[in-house]
Amino acid sequence: MLTNDQGGIIDDTVITSYLEDHSFVSMVVNGATKHGDVEHLDERLAAFRAANPAADVTMELHFERQLIAVQGPGAAAALTGLLEGAPDLAKLPFMNGVHDCTVAGIPGCTVTRGGYTGEDGFEVGVDADRADELARAFLANDSVKPAGLGARDSLRLEAGLCLYGNDIDATTTPIEAGLAWTVAKSRRKDGGFPGADVILGQLRDKSWERRRVGIKPVKSPARTGAIIFSGDTEVGVITSGTFSPTLKAPVSMGYVNKGFQKKGTPLEIEVRKGGKRVPAEVAPMPFVPARYFQPASN
Repeated sequence: MLTNDQGGIIDDTVITSYLEDHSFVSMVVNGATKHGDVEHLDERLAAFRAANPAADVTMELHFERQLIAVQGPGAAAALTGLLEGAPDLAKLPFMNGVHDCTVAGIPGCTVTRGGYTGEDGFEVGVDADRADELARAFLANDSVKPAGLGARDSLRLEAGLCLYGNDIDATTTPIEAGLAWTVAKSRRKDGGFPGADVILGQLRDKSWERRRVGIKPVKSPARTGAIIFSGDTEVGVITSGTFSPTLKAPVSMGYVNKGFQKKGTPLEIEVRKGGKRVPAEVAPMPFVPARYFQPASN
């Protein structure tokens, strides 16, 4: 998470460390927020350099790079057929990556095991002028099919994953968003990051006033912006909602006031403004169990 001084989330990112072999870390940010992210990082880097004149730290932008996401139970087999040499995917855990690979004859690719679907999958970084070539190489495999943003949105919601701008933003803290797991033990101990007083205070004192939860409407899908009620009291708002193809039922997530976040809490949702409310209840996430890959232990 990139956070501001108020503890709000500027962006949710994926950072991969290549320090041991290549002396750098990489960060993948959201395309819609990248310019604000860079401005934020430039400001922090300038302050760090001013306080540490001898530090050798630089930032390079690679907006010319593209990502091809290959997701699903067959993702490893599809990538293995195109991957030349290292890495051994059977030993590459979820949320780890390798740098400077050759995929489909294209050198200089990065391969990270992750994604936005709740399934095993990979994101392959490639120079923009070779991205079409790489996509076509994957699609030449009959088991690989193209998927649009609608499929991605239903999958990430089934997996209980946030969409920046819907479920998290600069007014939302990681604790309110149910993302306390992103605050590492060392950060909880030492602080020193933007918004630390707010975020660590919410962790310590449970001083948050709202919390992101899963919600299962009984009948109609509840869409973004639908108001959540308990009796006649407005207690929250839906931030994402759709019909789950896997569960064949509507699923949603949203924020509810403290006291209404527990599993099974009965609620009502005003699916259409001023319309009849439909029954719902707080449900655990993910709605569909995640199947992220971890290598077999020795």
